[in-house]
Amino acid sequence: MAIKIYHQSFTVLGNLPAYEARLRKHIDGIVRPDTEVVLHGMHPDTYVTEYPGHDLRYNLLYALHANQFVLGGLAAQEQGFDVYAVSTLPDPMLLEIRSALDIPVVGYGESSMHLACMYGRKFGMLTFIEEQLPFMEEKVTSHGLTDRFAGIKHVGFTFDDLLANFNDPAPVIRQFEESARALIGDGADVIIPGEVPMGVTMAAHGVRRVDDVPLLDGLAATMKMAELMVDLRRSVGLEVSRGTCYTATPPAERVSELLALYGHDKLMPGRGE
Repeated sequence: MAIKIYHQSFTVLGNLPAYEARLRKHIDGIVRPDTEVVLHGMHPDTYVTEYPGHDLRYNLLYALHANQFVLGGLAAQEQGFDVYAVSTLPDPMLLEIRSALDIPVVGYGESSMHLACMYGRKFGMLTFIEEQLPFMEEKVTSHGLTDRFAGIKHVGFTFDDLLANFNDPAPVIRQFEESARALIGDGADVIIPGEVPMGVTMAAHGVRRVDDVPLLDGLAATMKMAELMVDLRRSVGLEVSRGTCYTATPPAERVSELLALYGHDKLMPGRGE
């Protein structure tokens, strides 16, 4: 039976057509033939003055942007998608979104970290945003994976650098491999190439290992986890726990009231566009 995945990026995909095309090609090579993945980016006005790598240095701006991921999840369920895929390493509002939806919700960071533990003893991560390193360390702890974590490092280039070298990425690939070897020296035997653009670029150019250490393709992990969670729901009825405040489903009417109060309803994908 076919699966329809709502993919949510932290970028404004409409502003990055070459990246969106690479993303689409990569996803099409990952999912099953009868799986449809619909790509969604942030609201077009999100980064009028800045771009993700700049805003995400600040926890407040990250939290404000995270509200769009909630809206994307609500839209996914409202529009009849089978699963919602939060496609960014820090997994903004993942638990909160999961509490509000009946359909499965998967996160790029969560899927990558847990799957990495099946391919090695300790995983490490590389990221574009140096200021986010402590935040991502806290994410690892929240997933209960501290003992399986070798560390996280800045990759040595930014998202802007990646875009500047998009058609000839040899310099960023060399820098990536250098940073990966530093992580390997710290004990990592699986490496997660941080944010989606980094991982997709490495995969597009055939960089799947550094020395004898595998790279965990986070986007592939997310898409396959999305398919798996739908399969498990359909075949054995497996669904998320509702036993605590973290996962209890709030009344839909109250959610709508508060979205209107804070003005978030105006940004709901598919409404008023």
